[in-house]
Amino acid sequence: QVQLVESGGGLVQAGGSLRLSCAASGSIYRIYAMGWYCQAPGKQRELVATITSGGSTNYADSVKGRFTISRDNAKNTVYLQMNSLKPEDTAVYYCNANTRFPKNEYWGQGTQVTVSS
Repeated sequence: QVQLVESGGGLVQAGGSLRLSCAASGSIYRIYAMGWYCQAPGKQRELVATITSGGSTNYADSVKGRFTISRDNAKNTVYLQMNSLKPEDTAVYYCNANTRFPKNEYWGQGTQVTVSS
């Protein structure tokens, strides 16, 4: 079993930066990929960025060049560095982890990011 705890959300002006953190605990040895998803009011949850155990990353087109996903294996933590923030980035950001074997999926509680103009 895996537990995920997010932190780092808050209020920031357009053009500013935030760094989100997601600390994983439990059966972390089974995690092969982690990621960040966002959900704005009235919208479906959408992929922001992912990172695999091999270090491969994937980003939504809307955040490429602005956001960077990274990990600290010693701390079992994944980060999302968010630069050049836009009001359109305002959403709840959720941490996700995928494990094997067998395959399973876990979610954090979410952290609010609000970008003002």
